[in-house]
Order: sequence, then C-alpha cells, then structure tokens
Amino acid sequence: MSKFKKIATKGINPSIETQALTVYAAKTGNLYETLVVLSKRSKQLSIEMKEELHAKLEEFASSTDNLEEIHENREQIEISRFYERLPHPTIIAQDELFSDEIYHRNPSRERQQED
Repeated sequence: MSKFKKIATKGINPSIETQALTVYAAKTGNLYETLVVLSKRSKQLSIEMKEELHAKLEEFASSTDNLEEIHENREQIEISRFYERLPHPTIIAQDELFSDEIYHRNPSRERQQED
C-alpha cells in the first residue's frame, strides 16, 4: 500500500480551513519559520506524489505512438482520479505539522544557543 493510500484513508479534509496565525507560530516559536517548514514538507510530498504517479502510469505506456492504437484504459483513469482526489500537499503537510509528525530543526538557532 502506498503512502498516499494511507493519507486518503486517514480522512484529511481536502478543504482549506482558516487557522489563527498564533496556532502556526506556536509550533516553532516563529510564524515565518513554521511557514518555511510547511512549504518544504509540501514540496517533498509533491515530488513524492509526482514520482509515484509517473511510476504507476509508466506501466501503461506504450512503445508506439500511433493514433489508431490510443484507447481508453480504465485502470489508468482510476489511478489518475485517485491522485486528483487527494488533498493538496500543503494541506497534508499542515495536518502532519499539527499531528507532530514532522521533525524540524533550526541549525542557526542551535549554534546561537551553544555560544
């Protein structure tokens, strides 16, 4: 089972919900740092989704590009629909952050504390 099937069954609301900025700032102590963490994790998820989708669709790729041979493939359509219905990577990253599933650290802050 792929990682994204677990996300689909987790029940994340695909709609964007308004949150207070203080809730985000409380996670790292700095609003902008939290936004950087979310954006980096979102980008990671997006890349993983893209790679997984392309790997699954590669199975259906034909070696010839003849217009007469193009036909409807139900499995390929279902795979594409599954990925279209997934929540946006930013929403998944936000859910992971609030569930404390993301590990993050700030090396510059760690260096300042050592000095």
